[in-house]
Amino acid sequence: MMLENVPILSLLLILPLVGAIAAFMVGPRAKLSKMIALVASAVTLLLASLLMFEFFALGSDLFGSYQYVESYEWIKAAGISYTLGVDGISVPMVWLIALLCFLAILFSWDVENRTSQYMGLMLVLEVGVMGVFTALDYFLFYVFWEVVLIPMFFLIAIWGGPRRDYASIKFFIYTHVASLVMLIGIFAMYFEAAKPVIDGGLGYKSFSMEDIALVSGNFGIVLQTAVFGALLFGFIVKMPMVPFHTWLPDAHVEAPTAGSVLLAGLLLKMGSYGIIRVAIPSFPGAWDTSLGAYESSMFPGLSYMQIIMIVLGVLSMLYGAIMCIAQKDIKKMVAYSSISHMGSVMLAFATFTEIGLAAGVFMMFAHGLITGVLFMICGVVQHKTGTRMIPRLGGLASKVPYIATFMMIGFMASLGLPGLVGFIAEFAIFIAAFNAFEWLLLVPIISVALSSAYYIWAMQRVLFGPLTKDIDLEHIHDVNWYEAAPLSVLVFFIVLFGIWPGLIMDYITPAVTKVLTGGF
Repeated sequence: MMLENVPILSLLLILPLVGAIAAFMVGPRAKLSKMIALVASAVTLLLASLLMFEFFALGSDLFGSYQYVESYEWIKAAGISYTLGVDGISVPMVWLIALLCFLAILFSWDVENRTSQYMGLMLVLEVGVMGVFTALDYFLFYVFWEVVLIPMFFLIAIWGGPRRDYASIKFFIYTHVASLVMLIGIFAMYFEAAKPVIDGGLGYKSFSMEDIALVSGNFGIVLQTAVFGALLFGFIVKMPMVPFHTWLPDAHVEAPTAGSVLLAGLLLKMGSYGIIRVAIPSFPGAWDTSLGAYESSMFPGLSYMQIIMIVLGVLSMLYGAIMCIAQKDIKKMVAYSSISHMGSVMLAFATFTEIGLAAGVFMMFAHGLITGVLFMICGVVQHKTGTRMIPRLGGLASKVPYIATFMMIGFMASLGLPGLVGFIAEFAIFIAAFNAFEWLLLVPIISVALSSAYYIWAMQRVLFGPLTKDIDLEHIHDVNWYEAAPLSVLVFFIVLFGIWPGLIMDYITPAVTKVLTGGF
């Protein structure tokens, strides 16, 4: 392997961190800070692409195990180590992180207000998210999880819209409180795993995910259920699931465009990643009735945790879709669509089947690409017309055909048009749901019809309706190069992975198989 002796994962963290420090240090030199951020993110993307290509060359037998592992003792007395690694679940997401951060920085080329701080915070955000998806130590995982909150808080609070103070504080409170509940779950498994070997523990303190996974399946059913519940709460607020979703529309509406791209494309995926990386494989006794999980008397064969996940997923799918129809702000409509699509990820995970987990992870990846296009186009529309209000827009297709084309592709991908990446993800999720629950599929599949309704209705009014008189369409300009380039790249991958989903699914499937068997 070309990267065998290269600390590739550490480099993926160090490069954007060094770029962030350099961007902060250049001060008022806006153009220089943009170049530093662009180069740092471009090199990070290059390394992430090399990682993905070489990982694929390893062969499917190794996709389910961790590769490129780096482990260094950090705080010996507490059992804390600096341990990184990637498998078939995290490799595609690492590449997606690098791609979206690079494109978001390029899209932000016109930022002139406190540019060096803006670019530095974007790179710090990349470091935090990259760390979450590569950390194999719970302490390190939590540190990176919290690091992500800081740059996103300031991106919203400084460069956001009129209600940016309210939105940023709400975002911070919701996600930080949820992460504290998650931390309680982490400490519970840490202390339980440290018990003597004769009591079923490790016999030593360790925050290592691998070490704790060796014994966590032996915890009592009550403890497994409690810890699973604490972790699940922390993760569903981040996704977010109804009724813990209210921070998301406000954050999206007030965030700068690039912030919305990274918030929807990456930060929401941290929650679903935590479920499949930590909660499901570590505590099978909380969801697997054959291992003693609490079984529902009303729905035999389903555990209570499984029912909770089903309800959360279906409720979020339907609620998010219904709220989309009611929105007048096109960006808020896209925000609520994210709640609906992340609900489908939860439903997929609730099947606890190989195809369900694989479909859920693929939806995470697909949604990241699609929301990148959607939020970028919302930003372009606002920049060119001065408004995002659907009733004030109309007839844009005849005046700005490139904007109209990108909007149509993004909307069609999100509603699940065959040939685009969203279709593959949704189709696989519904297959998994039908195999697992049969009749229950009739409820969440309503969201597909609602998605088609709100997207097509929005396109009809914004692009093909009568020419608006509320804005000046005579002097409107189409996309600039720094807007067209990232949009074109995302559209290319939306089509590529929609036609050839095996490029990503081949990574994911062996890894989720190991998750279901409790392997690490």
